[in-house]
Amino acid sequence: MTSHTPARAAGQSQAPGPGVLAVTGSTGGLGSRVAARLADAGRPQRLVVRTADRAPRLPGATVVEAEYGDADAARAALSGVDTLFMVSAAEEADRVTKHLTFIDAAITAGVKHLVYTSFVGAAPDSTFTLARHHYATEQHVHASGISHTILRDNLYLDFLPNLAVDGVIRGPAGEGRLAGVARDDVADVAVAVLGEPGRHAGETYDLTGPFAITLEEAAATMTAVFNRAVRYEPETVEQAYASRAGYGAPAWQVDGWVSTYTAIARGDLAEVSDCVERIAGHPPIDFAEVLRRRDPAAEV
Repeated sequence: MTSHTPARAAGQSQAPGPGVLAVTGSTGGLGSRVAARLADAGRPQRLVVRTADRAPRLPGATVVEAEYGDADAARAALSGVDTLFMVSAAEEADRVTKHLTFIDAAITAGVKHLVYTSFVGAAPDSTFTLARHHYATEQHVHASGISHTILRDNLYLDFLPNLAVDGVIRGPAGEGRLAGVARDDVADVAVAVLGEPGRHAGETYDLTGPFAITLEEAAATMTAVFNRAVRYEPETVEQAYASRAGYGAPAWQVDGWVSTYTAIARGDLAEVSDCVERIAGHPPIDFAEVLRRRDPAAEV
């Protein structure tokens, strides 16, 4: 399944056009790409950030401060906004509460259309435990009645190199595959949706790369592109928990780390969709191209 149209809540209205745009997450990997593309297209936008000094300086962009968990600041920051691009919050124990606070503030402020970045397979019992946060957020969005579009991203291909510690990716992923997606492709889809929110109202899009790869294949690709050895070393679930016990992270975070791999092993991230090409208008890029863009000097 590449897209899903949920039942629209009573009273949910179509957004006729983008109007005033607001973008969150512009200091991060995805939001910065979306904001830069909007600026390059000459579209005015409001950047909602926690710290104004960290916001990118872009033509046509104004900067306002607000945190997801601060309802008053969020309402003030979003006053007059028609379409909001909401990057999901950093992984925290109270992530869902912050999401819901911000969404409710957006509705109170008069936001007409919400574009939210979720995760593929978001469900109350997702193998990847942190995807359950996205499910709770999605359910709140559906119930609220606000016009919305959900972008369910697969694991970011840009993130895969971070899994390699001293040249080794260790985890209980077995021979499972993931159809990871590039942040560049997610940003292109987001900009397309933000340009015509009414056309995408009520839609949920699964965003993936062009094909699914194993972590062993990912390691081989990194070896070729970066010209340095990277390998995948499978772990059992028990070994994965034991190897991460020394980081001092809370249990929910360790569960998230380990279940990233077990979700791959179960095949939860393997399905490939055509949504990037249909919405952004170009095929998604593969892992090797992501790595080349990350390190332009690298040669396969």
